[in-house]
Amino acid sequence: MHTMKTIIAAATIALGLAASASAWAHGDQPKHGGIVQTASDISFELVNQDGKATIYIEDHGKEVPTTGVIGKLTALNGAKKTEVQLAPNGANAMITQGDTKLAKGSKAIVSITLADKRTVNVRFLIK
Repeated sequence: MHTMKTIIAAATIALGLAASASAWAHGDQPKHGGIVQTASDISFELVNQDGKATIYIEDHGKEVPTTGVIGKLTALNGAKKTEVQLAPNGANAMITQGDTKLAKGSKAIVSITLADKRTVNVRFLIK
C-alpha cells in the first residue's frame, strides 16, 4: 500500500514538471516587458505604456504576422468598462486605437481574430 502511494506521488510530481516545462517551451517569458498569457497554444504579451496597449503575438516562439488580423481590447477598471479596437502595428503586434487606461488591478480581455479567421480570447490581470 505504501508503495502505491509513492508511485502516485511520483507520477503527480512528474506531471507537474512536464506541465511546467511545456509552459516554458511555449516561450511564455515576456520579450517586451509586458504580461504574457497563452490561449489556444498562442502566446500573447500585453505591454501597457503611455495610455496605449500593445499586444505581441507568437506561436511556439515564432512571430505571428498581424496583417489581416482584427481585434478588440476590453478594459475593466472597477465598475468602469472601456472597449477599444486593435489595429496591426508591426510584424507581430496589435496596438489599441484610442486611449487605454489599464491601472494596477484592472483586467483586460483581448479578442483577436487571426488571418485564418480563428478567434482567440485571452485575459490579463494588470499588476
